[in-house]
Amino acid sequence: MALDPETFDALIDTVRRFVAERLRPLEGAVEEADAIPPEVIAEMREMGLFGLSIAEEYGGLGLTMAEEARVAIELGRTTPAFRSSFGTNVGIGSQGLVMAGNDEQKSAWLPRIASGEIITSFALTEPDVGSDSGAVKTRAVRDGDVYRLSGTKRYITNADKADLFTVMARTGEEAGGRGVSAFLVPRDLPGLSIGESEKKMGQKGAKVADVILDDVPVPAANRLGAEGEGFKIAMRVLDRGRLHISAVCVGVAERLIADCVAYATERKQFGKAISEHQLIQAMIADSKTEALAARALVLETAAAKDAGKDVVMESAAAKYFASEMVGRVADRAVQIFGGAGYIADYGIERLYRDVRLFRIYEGTSQIQQLIIARETIKRGG
Repeated sequence: MALDPETFDALIDTVRRFVAERLRPLEGAVEEADAIPPEVIAEMREMGLFGLSIAEEYGGLGLTMAEEARVAIELGRTTPAFRSSFGTNVGIGSQGLVMAGNDEQKSAWLPRIASGEIITSFALTEPDVGSDSGAVKTRAVRDGDVYRLSGTKRYITNADKADLFTVMARTGEEAGGRGVSAFLVPRDLPGLSIGESEKKMGQKGAKVADVILDDVPVPAANRLGAEGEGFKIAMRVLDRGRLHISAVCVGVAERLIADCVAYATERKQFGKAISEHQLIQAMIADSKTEALAARALVLETAAAKDAGKDVVMESAAAKYFASEMVGRVADRAVQIFGGAGYIADYGIERLYRDVRLFRIYEGTSQIQQLIIARETIKRGG
């Protein structure tokens, strides 16, 4: 259920001021320390950011997809690591439970996820399993009232601090996605361990690491849905996650454009501000046009999802276009800033590195192309 307009406008205003006044001044420190300050996490909990997509009956804000997208756009105006700190609770770490959990599972976990007491994570990718997500090798063998899970998950966001993992594991001998099931796996179960956090190109402060499962006894009551439904659940989760990431890409692009305009109106070359030079104007125009197109696609698709329409193709198109778009905008930003764009003090090179990941996670651009083509052909055009 959508919030009333006055309440939602107040939420947007609060998030916008929080990003501008609290988060942006901390960007350099987060990059340097590769960590989000604990006091900022506490403030995010107080604001309800960990429960944006969780129903009010479980303590969340219960935003519609269109509302969530608009909030994500605002959050995109700062270092993506800030959003990532609660992003798994809002998206891929909680939505399997929201979509496929039974009443008992939801009551046990969702209130604590919404409050930020519990951090969630989504464990699908493996050392040999990335884009071919139906080829999961992690095994789940039924043993009485538990399943014993064994395998390794790779590049798992927030694994370092997650309390609850949604793990995809193979329960049947059937090849492909039909043999995959989904499980809620608490961090404190015996046999579960976390590898060292990876050193990354960008998005410092957002950690990824391996999750190692060594004969972990997961209660059968923690399975999400029926056996063999895990892959289907994962794909539904990713549809929503792709829209959220698309909205973040729009926010980052809009921030970069604003930074470019501010710099270009101050920086002078050949006796005038570089914003008066037509080739600089062309880069600004291209960036603005693409950002507006991405925003329109994201918000239209989010509204269609809220209306109950099939948006598999549209979500893929939004993710594909928005993530590629923000990469181009970031590249132009470096060019407009010139030498300053390559220097860390201005923050442009940091965002240039940060946005590169958007074209990879939640499904690579190439996977989005395959989905778009498949769904377009299925629909007859």
